[in-house]
Amino acid sequence: MKKKIKGIILAGGKGTRLFPLTLGTSKQLITIYDKPLIYYPLSILLLAKIKDILIIHDPRDEKAFKNLLGDGSKLGVKISYKAQLKPNGIAEAFLIAEDFIHNSSTMLILGDNIFYGQGLKEKILSSIRENIGATIFTYKVQNPSQFGVIEFGKNNIIKSIKEKPKNPNSDNIITGLYIFDSNVIKYAKKLKPSKRNELEISEINRKYLKLNKLKAANLGRGYAWIDAGNPDNVLEASNFIKIIENRQKEKIGCIEEVVFRNGFINKKSLTKLISKYPQNNYTYYIKDLLKKI
Repeated sequence: MKKKIKGIILAGGKGTRLFPLTLGTSKQLITIYDKPLIYYPLSILLLAKIKDILIIHDPRDEKAFKNLLGDGSKLGVKISYKAQLKPNGIAEAFLIAEDFIHNSSTMLILGDNIFYGQGLKEKILSSIRENIGATIFTYKVQNPSQFGVIEFGKNNIIKSIKEKPKNPNSDNIITGLYIFDSNVIKYAKKLKPSKRNELEISEINRKYLKLNKLKAANLGRGYAWIDAGNPDNVLEASNFIKIIENRQKEKIGCIEEVVFRNGFINKKSLTKLISKYPQNNYTYYIKDLLKKI
């Protein structure tokens, strides 16, 4: 039986690390090379063949997101919106999205995260199929103290999870991509604010770990993960996307291509959709795609 799963993009917050860029717009609407940042996490949910997506946003940004993506029908999916009044932590997303999640499993992705790699789609789909409660996607970094750090024991068994430790005992960190079963709602309701006055996602991960229902999907060599939440990473991400796209002649995060290849929309619908687009390299890429099909 195919697992029912919904998608959430957490695109709230004030984007303080990107001040003053975010004075007038959401962090997730700034440009990463040739697309809005939110296209990249959205494309991950679409690669996972998720058709019911909730965007959690700062109240001021709802109109801008709706102008950009609408209700998702042009992409063959359903996109809805809910406001996060204050940035009270990642885990608050499950409280905001309680009615949306209902009895479904959920894939949550942070709105400033970019993922890329050969076989990424297959890895995500297999992680959904094999999920026994919760799945976290891990990655090795040079600065683990800035993230949730995961320590592995023998046979790659998860030993511990620590949120932004001063002296990390591992360079494996938890990225902003998670899969949870519907129990995540009741666990989120029991959370208390941390010393940072946030509802910590690490506490939920530890709950699943205690129940022996937490798995790790490691993004090893051949994968790229960028947290595009500060100016240096925004520039790094833009340069990375530009290099890959120009050399391979394939776009990263092209949501129209993903839904078309998924069969969410057909050739006629895609042709009609891009007929309203301005004539630029992004549109030309999709037109070339249609010619090859």
